[in-house]
Amino acid sequence: MKMKYLSILALSLALTFSACGESKKEEKAVTEQSTEKAEEKAEEAVEKEAKSSYPITVTDQIGREVTIEQEAKKMVSGYYISTSTLIGLDLEDRLVGVEAKAAEREIYEKSAPDLLAMPQVGSLKAFDLEACIALKPDLVILAAKQKDSIKALEDLGIKVLVVNPETGEKMTEMIDLLGKVSGKEERAKELLSFIKEKEADVTSLVASEEKPSVYLAGNANFLETAGAKMYQSSLIETAGGSNVAAEIADTYWAGISYEQFLSWNPQYIILASDATYTVEDVLNDPNLVNADAIKNKNVYQMPKDTEAWDSPVPSSVLGSVWLSGILHGDKVEKESYLEVANEYYEKFYGFTYSQN
Repeated sequence: MKMKYLSILALSLALTFSACGESKKEEKAVTEQSTEKAEEKAEEAVEKEAKSSYPITVTDQIGREVTIEQEAKKMVSGYYISTSTLIGLDLEDRLVGVEAKAAEREIYEKSAPDLLAMPQVGSLKAFDLEACIALKPDLVILAAKQKDSIKALEDLGIKVLVVNPETGEKMTEMIDLLGKVSGKEERAKELLSFIKEKEADVTSLVASEEKPSVYLAGNANFLETAGAKMYQSSLIETAGGSNVAAEIADTYWAGISYEQFLSWNPQYIILASDATYTVEDVLNDPNLVNADAIKNKNVYQMPKDTEAWDSPVPSSVLGSVWLSGILHGDKVEKESYLEVANEYYEKFYGFTYSQN
């Protein structure tokens, strides 16, 4: 009798636990469904807010007030910097035209290959107005140097937004501006948050260190350098260095003499990503034999694969991370930039940097 009782009790307990298990499964399923619905509603709310935010009036980077009546479905970018930024904001599918030589941009090949064969609208020096108009865009993004084309486009009812990201502050402003006019404000905030976080990480690591002097040489000529107005100057500062050419405040890329360079006598020489000469060329230049950077072989070129990190594109934060490892190798591992680059490109451009 006792055994029979125990069997009944065991069966009852098993059924009870089974029921509890099923109940928990059901509760979990209901919770997951509720979470999914909540996420869907949140996404719908964001989309609805983006759609209802038009018309929107903004001030572009040459001080013009521009009113965007509705979301631009067809965009043209006449400038590499803005095109790269638009990809980071997940807007490449809206582009119908891009700047000249797009097929040579490795960043496009890796992140937005459709841009390689897309119609081109000229360069900073020679914007192709007719080619742009033929694409019937809703919105055209121009660089400040292309501003002469504004009137002709606006006379045809085409909205024009001008960007001019020559400093760190202006680059941040450009990302925010492009996010606002395209309904991608959240994406822009996410991108800017990443940039600020990585900049803060670098500056905190090198904050107490002495700032070595740095000379950043230009693309076409060693004797061209970036003055205080240039974005490259703030890149050096973020990396914990001091730009020897910061005293040049009345122009952008400035031509100097060997005498001027030797009077600065920087501890480090950094060649631009797209320099047409090499580190060996600089090390073997007879005019530089007495420079400390040459004696100590402290001559490096900014990484040149994927895109130019020494230009005012969002990825330029990676240039600061890379440079901090060169200037402060005891505080920042030289290869640490690879991890940050992977995180950045995976998150905003959809590929892994170290595998390319």
